Amino acid sequence: MLITLPPDYRPTDDEEFMNAQQQEYFRQKLRRWRHDLLREAGDTLASLSAGGISEADLTDRASVETDRALELRTRDRARKLASKIDQALERIENGTYGYCEETGEPIGLRRLEARPIATLSIEAQERHERMERVHRDD
Repeated sequence: MLITLPPDYRPTDDEEFMNAQQQEYFRQKLRRWRHDLLREAGDTLASLSAGGISEADLTDRASVETDRALELRTRDRARKLASKIDQALERIENGTYGYCEETGEPIGLRRLEARPIATLSIEAQERHERMERVHRDD
């Protein structure tokens, strides 16, 4: 079923949670985000393969190497994010998107707007973070 969203569509709490329009809205949002990540990764690859380091000065060479290492770490984070986006798109397809993995309750539109790859409600996320802090302090 093809859903066409109005250009100014924004999910609201007045609608049924995760109705077809909301699912399509988040599907498009996630796809755009993934497309942007892949485009940036392509730009990075092009700049990294543009050639070796030609700076004669050791300080300049070290600076370029540091920049490249930072860019590679950023790309690795983007790769992991793309994987999470794919998982969110899969959850849209199987009907579990927008619901907390722990409680099964709706995550909430505001949280999904801010973090469309969220898998936990705010309450469950806070519990998870508290548990991490407790175990990290051991």
